[in-house]
Amino acid sequence: MKPKPKPTILDIAPYVGGRAHAPGASRVFKLSSNESALGASPLGVAAYRDAAGGLDIYPEGSAKILRDAIGETYGLNPDRIVCGNGSDELLTLLAHGYLHAGDEVIFSEHAFLVYRIATLSNGAVPVVVPEPKLRVDVDAMLKAVTTKTRLVYLANPNNPTGSYLTSEEVRRLHAGLRPDILLVIDAAYAEYVRKNDYDTGVELVSQFHNVVMTRTFSKIYGLAGLRVGWAFCPPDVADVLNRIRGPFNVSVPAQRAAAAALKDRAHVENAVAHNDKWKPWLIEHIRKLGLRVDDSVGNFVLIHFANEATMKKADAFLTERGIILRPVGAYGLHNCLRLTVGTEDANRETLKVLSDFVKS
Repeated sequence: MKPKPKPTILDIAPYVGGRAHAPGASRVFKLSSNESALGASPLGVAAYRDAAGGLDIYPEGSAKILRDAIGETYGLNPDRIVCGNGSDELLTLLAHGYLHAGDEVIFSEHAFLVYRIATLSNGAVPVVVPEPKLRVDVDAMLKAVTTKTRLVYLANPNNPTGSYLTSEEVRRLHAGLRPDILLVIDAAYAEYVRKNDYDTGVELVSQFHNVVMTRTFSKIYGLAGLRVGWAFCPPDVADVLNRIRGPFNVSVPAQRAAAAALKDRAHVENAVAHNDKWKPWLIEHIRKLGLRVDDSVGNFVLIHFANEATMKKADAFLTERGIILRPVGAYGLHNCLRLTVGTEDANRETLKVLSDFVKS
């Protein structure tokens, strides 16, 4: 006899992040985790260092430093903001707070793996909706709703496909859901999107009691190692999250670094400009090699190979030469590699090695 977990826990495939090592390579470019090409916000780094003198003191329990900074930056009520150890924690806490065993959770076929993990960890049932043309199908999502549906996760933009739904489409999705179904909009890559028909979901959260938006400091702000995320919630949802989150779940150095990064407009603008320059360059030149590359609104692109075997050969070829991309078979895209937009040197070297692979 031994302790037994919930049965659905053993159905979870543990999350595996992007690789960081290329054994034998003299120079390595890690382009597997959608990290910022420009690194961490300098103001954020300075604030983190300045906080080192107070490491013996517990944080104030509600992450007030950061909530106030977010509220000021975006014009939001800090009481409706909940901060977490990355947005992953908040996505998981929403499942913990609202799912019962046997409830159904809807998300799209190639969505973030954490949605499935959070669902199964609560004994709920994942309902996976196909993505025609690698884009969320609103009609199919709505058709998947049943009396057991309690939560819908929507990554907008989506990783790893790089596609997005317009604000009108998101509103149509929400309008088709019952009031007791929680729509969670994961807008981790929002800062990179340059489309007039896109919005993050803030207005929906402001207007309705069953919509939550999550964001992260891991991407454009370059603070992935600190694990800082936040959610803008209806008051009742914020209350639920604050009851079940850890009492000191965001450290003081992390809060101060994130709050400073919010004010580092030059860093954000430079990161956007860099992405706007090099993402189209990568797409154009990789397509000239004869490979399919999808359009993307994030800081990454999805490269398609003829089949899984060819993808694995390409991955090994790149890795041996110090270029680390992300195989995305776990997302159901078995013949694809995801490439994060990197520095100029990284981008040029990646193209060179890809070209060598194609020629070989």
